[in-house]
Amino acid sequence: MSSDRAKAYTQAGVDIEAGNTLVSRIKSMVQSTQTRGVISDIGGFGGLFRPDLSGMSEPVLVSSTDGVGTKLKLAFAFDKHDTVGIDLVAMSVNDILVQGANPLFFLDYFATGKLNVDTAQTVIGGVAEGCRQADCALLGGETAEMPDMYAPGEYDLAGFCVGIVDNAKLIDGSGIQVGDHIVGIASSGLHSNGYSLARKVLEKSGLKPDDAFPGADGASVRDVMLAPTIIYVEAVRSLLRDLNVKGMAHITGGGFYDNIPRVLPAQVEARINFGSWQMSPVFRWLKETGDLSWPEILQIFNGGIGYVLVLPPDQSEEAISRIQAFNLRAWHIGDVARRSKDGNETEQVVVNF
Repeated sequence: MSSDRAKAYTQAGVDIEAGNTLVSRIKSMVQSTQTRGVISDIGGFGGLFRPDLSGMSEPVLVSSTDGVGTKLKLAFAFDKHDTVGIDLVAMSVNDILVQGANPLFFLDYFATGKLNVDTAQTVIGGVAEGCRQADCALLGGETAEMPDMYAPGEYDLAGFCVGIVDNAKLIDGSGIQVGDHIVGIASSGLHSNGYSLARKVLEKSGLKPDDAFPGADGASVRDVMLAPTIIYVEAVRSLLRDLNVKGMAHITGGGFYDNIPRVLPAQVEARINFGSWQMSPVFRWLKETGDLSWPEILQIFNGGIGYVLVLPPDQSEEAISRIQAFNLRAWHIGDVARRSKDGNETEQVVVNF
């Protein structure tokens, strides 16, 4: 590109050449995520994808969009940008997974005031890694350089995922009944929710990025607070093939109390046995340092459980065994019970502390 043609825009704070450099650097990353349905290359106006509909009698598209939230503030402060892209993918693909959908492709949006090519490349490298973990294509994206919109060194992220499921295999929780078992899969830590509070607790604690995190076997504050969200696609796919998974919930903002009811029929409730799973040290630290109660932890954060499944009681043991084969920890954390007579006036999650 002629520098003369871009001179005025460069003087206004937008570096077109930097954008072109970024595209050339991330091309191989994007290609590494391609699946059989991709029929376009990076650089087009729109990404093209031809889904495989064989074996589906009534295919249904499922979509989701999300961001990473104020966890990005710690990425800026700690100058660590390689994990937030994984978070971005995880928040959307885990959401569509709860309905039984297989992720097809992902789109990302990266916005900043002044484009730092190295930082952007690192972030998008994380997005590509997340897509590989979810076995979906990074089909396209947008990098926006907007002077005066963001503080120096800061950026924002948004992600968009599309998946597919046969209507006959759509999971909506309608078959959940009294006596079903609730299986919880471990989170890697905070995932991508509750950081507005977590950052305040961190500031109160006085801990620095390179300090050893309390109780975390030598892991640094930086590593614990920026541990990427687990992508559950591979493990859950294994269960969906052979087991009667009646309902699933991705434990994100709102914790146990807001997310589990989203999949429960009105006449039942989830009874959770607190202490039936191993909790990451970060949650005990948050409780003690932030002077929080356990109910507050389970309302604001995931409490150590990132994903929940509801299955018949005779299948929960096999489900846990299969999940563990994917190097994830899982536990029978509760059961489905008949809801109290008060009906809609009572909460649908009861935690036995």
